[in-house]
Amino acid sequence: MFAHDTEVALRSVVNLVNTLDPDGVDHVNTAADLDHFLKEEEFAGSRVHDDELASVRALRSRLRTLWDATEDEAVALINEILRESRTLPHLVKHDHWDWHLHATTPEAPLAERIGTEAAMAFVDVIRSKELNRLRICAGDDCEAVLIDLSKNRSKLYCDTGNCANRAHVRAYRGRKTMR
Repeated sequence: MFAHDTEVALRSVVNLVNTLDPDGVDHVNTAADLDHFLKEEEFAGSRVHDDELASVRALRSRLRTLWDATEDEAVALINEILRESRTLPHLVKHDHWDWHLHATTPEAPLAERIGTEAAMAFVDVIRSKELNRLRICAGDDCEAVLIDLSKNRSKLYCDTGNCANRAHVRAYRGRKTMR
């Protein structure tokens, strides 16, 4: 569907947004939590400073709005993030990653690097008219976000819990009681 680095960035945005549970539990409370998140996502560049935590959490809230945005609203936010970071795209190859696009320097502030990577990925989503791939989990008690990268556009449940499994068990039990 999208270039590999775009899909990686989109999954990272989903994972970042989902670090704040709908019930208000924040899984990025400390710089150590954020550093752990960055390691899990294999995010390149300089590591976390204590003062960057608040800016990344603010960015997370901005990115979450994309799941409820119209195309015009999404474009406005993406352009705003790109302007703020003074984006300068360039090809890079590092670690185990082949050629891919970076649009900030590794020394740029963390929220700027994360935001720019997210914005560049969403540029592809919007240009491809695929904003409808942004979804909220169909689980009864879940509001986690997801990006449906499946070929048949069938992904309904998030990867944060057992939402799909619970729904399938519920459906199975419902079929069994109807017999």
